[in-house]
Amino acid sequence: MKTKYTYARDWLHNPRIEVLSGIVVALALIPEAIGFSIVAGVDPKVGLYASVVIACVIAFTGGRPAMISAATASTAVLMVGLVHDHGVQYLFAATILMGLFQIAAGILKLGRLMRFVSQSVLTGFVNALAILIFLAQIPQLVGVPGITYGLIVLGLAIIYGLPYLTKVIPAPLVAIAVLTFITWAFGIHVRRVADLGQLPSALPSFGLPQVPFTLGNLGIIAPVALTLAAVGLLESLLTAQIVDDMTDTPSGKSRECIGQGVANMASAVFGGMGGCAMIGQSVINVSSGGRGRLSTLIAGAFLLVLLVILQPLLAAVPVAALTAVMIMVSINTFSWGSLGRLRTNPWQSSVVMLATVGTVVATADLSKGVLAGVLLSGVFFAGKVSRLSRITSVLTDDGRVRTYIVEGQVFFASAGAFAAAIDLTEAAVERIVIDVTSAHFWDISAIGALDRVVMKARRHGLAVEVVGLNVASATMVEQFGTHDKEGAVAPVH
Repeated sequence: MKTKYTYARDWLHNPRIEVLSGIVVALALIPEAIGFSIVAGVDPKVGLYASVVIACVIAFTGGRPAMISAATASTAVLMVGLVHDHGVQYLFAATILMGLFQIAAGILKLGRLMRFVSQSVLTGFVNALAILIFLAQIPQLVGVPGITYGLIVLGLAIIYGLPYLTKVIPAPLVAIAVLTFITWAFGIHVRRVADLGQLPSALPSFGLPQVPFTLGNLGIIAPVALTLAAVGLLESLLTAQIVDDMTDTPSGKSRECIGQGVANMASAVFGGMGGCAMIGQSVINVSSGGRGRLSTLIAGAFLLVLLVILQPLLAAVPVAALTAVMIMVSINTFSWGSLGRLRTNPWQSSVVMLATVGTVVATADLSKGVLAGVLLSGVFFAGKVSRLSRITSVLTDDGRVRTYIVEGQVFFASAGAFAAAIDLTEAAVERIVIDVTSAHFWDISAIGALDRVVMKARRHGLAVEVVGLNVASATMVEQFGTHDKEGAVAPVH
């Protein structure tokens, strides 16, 4: 009953605001959907249809209410080679397989891997995306009439000023409406949505990809589909985490993986490209008051209405209005507080955040930036944990027995220090005891270091006894150790 109640509440939450938020998002989807289609090398309708279908389907199947999914740049750049070499039908086939991979990831609960993404990586991801969103607006600011800048400033003034007067209608929607009216009423000649590319005028039609199902074709589309699935899920799960934080509500990561897969498969059979969650449009939705599934559905449905029924009105919207909205998104997305924390946070955290930002901005690839951040986080964490281990020693009064007391975690980063700390050259010592009661051996590197110490001691004619191994460490020694353990290892039970 709890699940049904929660799902119903996701649909019934503040319908008026949800509808208005969805309308704002629908308008914000248009320039990017067209632009991403061009990036992928396909007709603009492929990106627009994808945005319609993915947004509508994910509203029902997704695990993160209020999050917007559609055609995105991160997936578009991965499609170029396939479209160029084999055509758009192969892209549709790859998108279906992409969806199957994502459904499998959800069933296997791979969304749990998000817990390995540190807060520093997440902050870097957000800041990098804010920068990319702003940089994407630069073409709309270069070589344009001077009045365009005035319209953008007016749009931003409305967006940031209107909430002080009223929040009944989302400010971005008012800004778009006002700027459209001004340019129409005064006959101002600026770039409009109609200038971005040919808009489709018909409903998307159902059809399976015209690609023969052979092992050869599977070998062509499978690598692309797997890459699309991985990048799409990475961006979607990171965006879901951001929306979680913005709304202070949880989301179902495994369900989101499955939902993304279903939405992408639906997009392909209706002539659309693959996509994933969009942080920019998600921030617009949440900033406009969207909290439930209805806003996501309205975004996709109203986009279709704009394309098919209200196309003349849509074509008249000035690009400057949409640019103002996206600049607002970049400003609101950027974590400005993270700049002040660069000096107060541990330097490792700051390096991870800056490396994530730098990699994403340099490559325009969010997945590479996140991968760089996660790897750096892992390296710094391993170094920090390795310094938590300590080795001390005690010599008996007769000088014949040296006991080494090992404390902390022994693994690949600390195994070398463990081996180096045990001195086998003391002349009077006849026997060595390695007490690991307060230590834990984690991996084969640690077991290998223990092997080397024991075998080397025996070559020096020393008796060796390892005492205090906990059950898990003793099991590792039994499975992976190579020295003769009989009589040498005394585990703790």
